[in-house]
Amino acid sequence: MMDVGIVSYGAYVPRYRIKPEEIGKIWGVDGKGMGKGLMIYQKSVPSPDEDVVTIATEAARYMMARVPEVNPQDIGAIYVGSESHPYAVKPTSTIVAEAIEATPAMTAADMEFACKAGTAGIQACMGLVGSGMVKYGVAIGADTSQGAPGDALEYSASAGGAAYLIGTEKVIAKINKTLSFTTDTPDFWRREGQPYPLHGGRFTGEPAYFRHITSAAKMMFEAMGTTAQDYKYAVFHQPNGKFPTRVAGQLGFAPEQIEYGLLTPNIGNTYSGAVPLGLANVLDHAEPGDRIFVTSYGSGAGSDAFDITVTDEILNYKRDNAPVLEKVMADPVYIDYGMYAKFKGKIIMSE
Repeated sequence: MMDVGIVSYGAYVPRYRIKPEEIGKIWGVDGKGMGKGLMIYQKSVPSPDEDVVTIATEAARYMMARVPEVNPQDIGAIYVGSESHPYAVKPTSTIVAEAIEATPAMTAADMEFACKAGTAGIQACMGLVGSGMVKYGVAIGADTSQGAPGDALEYSASAGGAAYLIGTEKVIAKINKTLSFTTDTPDFWRREGQPYPLHGGRFTGEPAYFRHITSAAKMMFEAMGTTAQDYKYAVFHQPNGKFPTRVAGQLGFAPEQIEYGLLTPNIGNTYSGAVPLGLANVLDHAEPGDRIFVTSYGSGAGSDAFDITVTDEILNYKRDNAPVLEKVMADPVYIDYGMYAKFKGKIIMSE
């Protein structure tokens, strides 16, 4: 196996925002208190013409803009991980591939594993690139996540995504190791044809999120002979702001180690985009030698852990060819619940 890692990345979050108190006043709930409890103070909202295809495409175009020397025809695989693909039968990945001119000599597929489909795509690309089957692979995690009106999920479910170019040449962040911890734990699901997901309540915390993340993380510590103190940054799946903050403390990470990777308080839970976006923001600030600990989580349930080291190549990386995530998230436009409901298709004009 060759050394495999991140050659480029790009990230995108819709401009619109809604605050928990705006949602809460519609349902007779203390939305501000709800937001404070979840550590979510606003969330991103996709406009009517934005979906997983447009978000994934924008992130992928940013990714490619930063590596103008890479020929899109050398991309041999594209995987788009999401639980809100706009088509039930029609891949998102082929549309993205066409948009960045990577077709036709390539393989493409959509992936789904709740909120860790994006990191599962990275692992798949690592295998193909590392074995020499393809020169480059693209893994994207993106979602326009759903929450039923009045449900607790409505205060967090948001939109955004990030794209990663995986390869062996001019690697800006080497992936030293990845591993996973997976069980059948039914904490969250959505049946075919249902517009909104359901959640298992008491399964969501300890047996689902915390068990899987801590298990995968401890497996990585043991495999690499490391502790939390060996890493400059850490990124954990973030369904809210409270869970990743708590699990980081349980694993020995300090608040400053998760600062850049914790985006949910300001953009909500982007589901498959959550960890990829957090990692993108870390890479926007990283320097050579920085070591990054990453653990995703997907309901159903499983976690993917990564040990990553930033290389000297990041000094030559054309990061400024596309907007960094802080710029993407700047200048939000706030909307009320009526506009939010219209944007999300919760109310539809009659014919």
